[in-house]
Amino acid sequence: MTRTITRSYDNHETARSVVDQLEAAGISSSDVSIVGRNGDGETNAAEGAGIGAGVGGAAGLLAGIGLLAIPGIGPVVAAGWLASTAAGAVAGAAAGGLVGSFVKEGHDKEEAEYYAETVRRGGSVVSVRTEPEHEATVEAILDGATPIDRSSREAEYRAGGWDRFDENAGPYRPPVV
Repeated sequence: MTRTITRSYDNHETARSVVDQLEAAGISSSDVSIVGRNGDGETNAAEGAGIGAGVGGAAGLLAGIGLLAIPGIGPVVAAGWLASTAAGAVAGAAAGGLVGSFVKEGHDKEEAEYYAETVRRGGSVVSVRTEPEHEATVEAILDGATPIDRSSREAEYRAGGWDRFDENAGPYRPPVV
């Protein structure tokens, strides 16, 4: 039975590196998705094109990365089945956007809201559909890149007043320290 394994990262470069490692390990690009923003919360079409070009014309998932606007998050660079599902939800005016896409792939709503909020706050998410015989390899690659510790990050979000992802929220702006 196919399982979806997802990890979040503080920056898009780490997430892109994880995708490269997954593909080098033989994981099909059709089973991998990446969604993210750059670190300052501003993502634009030029960046999306630059990321796609930055892989040197390599085959695989990153060669097809593009720009997508997601409710409550704004523009993101994205590629893979997760991006297609989120784009379909947005285009069809379906409820849920990115959260709905994660739930559709087997994550519970709380996990899905955490992943969407992480992207909204400038992080990136890599999600992989995998068969049981490949789970250990996928998890080793995802965890080897030091993903965000979900429990700690959720506690941080909640300490700042967050209780769920709000697709009607404005752009995230970090507090001025």
